[in-house]
Amino acid sequence: MKAGVRALGIAESYRGDRDCDRTRSTLAGAVVRADRVCDGLAYGTCRVGGTDGTDAVIEVIEELDRPDARYVLLGAIAPAWYNILALSRIREAVDRPVIAVTFEASDGLETGLRDAFSGPELEARLAVYRALPDRRELSVGDETVYVRHVGLEPAKADDVVRAFTPEGGRPEPIRIARMAARAADSYARSFE
Repeated sequence: MKAGVRALGIAESYRGDRDCDRTRSTLAGAVVRADRVCDGLAYGTCRVGGTDGTDAVIEVIEELDRPDARYVLLGAIAPAWYNILALSRIREAVDRPVIAVTFEASDGLETGLRDAFSGPELEARLAVYRALPDRRELSVGDETVYVRHVGLEPAKADDVVRAFTPEGGRPEPIRIARMAARAADSYARSFE
């Protein structure tokens, strides 16, 4: 992949504790070139335990206004305590492929959703979760990541993840977005 190809990574940070009843999670978006140069950041929030995560991600991408970023890489599918992201809706809204990359093996979220929610809240989350594309295991160097994608073929999604992961198991756009979200979250906490 050429060095100037860009991807937009989205990650979150939430640092709630007993002394602080926070209801929002910090999102960050980072535009990163394949040669690891970051050339854009934006921020947003979504409700912890809410259903506004998809809209919040779309808003961050739109705020960046970077049509040159060819791919969107998400560092979670259920940020902010099961605020499940609708990958197809994000793809339609921003008109580019979306790849969700997670980093731990899992039996899925249905049991956790059933433990945390009931009634219409549970049914709404299950509908979004069940509409997600299947999760696939992918080897990246010596690491294993788990990928879901919309808007491109599996082999191309694998190529994108590998191209933006020069070392370790975390694609650079997601890694930088996560660092930015944590920094913004820490800064916001300093005012509480």
